Amino acid sequence: MVEYKFTAQKMNGQTISGTLTAETSMEGKKKIQRLAEKNQLKLLSTEKKSTFLYRAQKGTDKPIKGEQKAFNKKEVEDALVRLGYKPLAVNKKLLDFQAKPPVADIVTFVKISAELLDQKLAYGEILTLLINDTQNLALKNTLKEINNELKKGADSQATFLKYQDIFGKFTAYMLGLASKSGNMTEIYLATAKFLERRQEFKKNMRSALITPLVTVFVLFLAVIFYVGYIFPETAKLFVRFGVELPPMTAFTLKISDFLIENPYLVAAFCIIPPIALWQFTRTEKGKFLIDQYILKLPIIGTLVHKTLIEVFCRVFYTLYSGSAESIEPIRIAAEASGNAYFEERIKNVAIPLMIKKGVGVTDAFEASGVFTETALSRFHSGEETGTIKNTALQLANYYETETVYKLKNLIEIIQVFIAMFIMVVMILLTLVSAETATVRPKTPGTASVSVNIDENKV
Repeated sequence: MVEYKFTAQKMNGQTISGTLTAETSMEGKKKIQRLAEKNQLKLLSTEKKSTFLYRAQKGTDKPIKGEQKAFNKKEVEDALVRLGYKPLAVNKKLLDFQAKPPVADIVTFVKISAELLDQKLAYGEILTLLINDTQNLALKNTLKEINNELKKGADSQATFLKYQDIFGKFTAYMLGLASKSGNMTEIYLATAKFLERRQEFKKNMRSALITPLVTVFVLFLAVIFYVGYIFPETAKLFVRFGVELPPMTAFTLKISDFLIENPYLVAAFCIIPPIALWQFTRTEKGKFLIDQYILKLPIIGTLVHKTLIEVFCRVFYTLYSGSAESIEPIRIAAEASGNAYFEERIKNVAIPLMIKKGVGVTDAFEASGVFTETALSRFHSGEETGTIKNTALQLANYYETETVYKLKNLIEIIQVFIAMFIMVVMILLTLVSAETATVRPKTPGTASVSVNIDENKV
């Protein structure tokens, strides 16, 4: 996210200023331009919030160095003067780039905040404590800015959403909402639980899919190197002597010749498809299609599907306060799932049915086609008895237990299959090598000696 400050002049000559945020610099400039055109304003200046490096000194103390985000150099100098420092140097940071903090650091921040809130500690004090103890520079600076803005009376939800590139859209929304709600501790605890579950699920999925795929890919490269470079050095010795090669050896040698004669084609086959798939997943349509078809995969698709419902139910439970205010919690819970297809079906099918036709929660969820029969049955029961909030929590806990157990079994099964696959490949390579070892070329000169012996007998 980027933040812009603009100064403009009204038709009557009055000068006004304001700030706005956007996802990119180009979008920010377009927003300011549209705002000026809509309100008939004459833009005088626009300034992007940047990071400034400063060196300052208080009295005869040793000069200190630091960095501060501001719209211009003067803002930093004025801030230092107010704190009793004499600015020695203030310059804009050339490479104003901050890596997103690790998810573990964000989870730690949310969990500690929840625990301290539960102990009735003031939120301002919590932020001050965590700013001093946080090691990650990006998160530390973000918390500083949030603390400063909240002290100035800024809206908490708007403030946190400005830093959604640091926290993530859902986390920023929840933390901003917590400050305005009456159950701040509960929302922080639920957010921490959500982040932990998502991190754990991704970690387990990496163990189940990414690690085996990397292993298979490395094995594939090793086989290509063996077949394309090591094997032909031995096999072609027999070709020079005119020895007929066994079938497996001959077939492997043909593959080797193809690899050697078409190196660019082989390289393109190995490199282009993964890059193309990665680029496709970054597009809106690509993400939607992949998220849709991943739910149809055997075994893994079921696990992903149930995990999405678990996340949805956990967030819905946290935000739901009554049937009259169910639309917004459903929308936010759908966005929190992290699956574009799941989110689209709820936001474009279920919610319109509830708003335009007054359809109940269960019927709307059923029409979306992304909830299991178990989930629909439980929601129906909760809707009839007026306990839909507790039903959502029960579903979340049930699916959490089920998916954790089944995912562990899946990882073990995949590891066994990968081990068997590696064993089969190694056996095939061993058979080819063993077959090559059985080839016995005739000793040079043997044929001519036989002919001379026959002539002497005659």
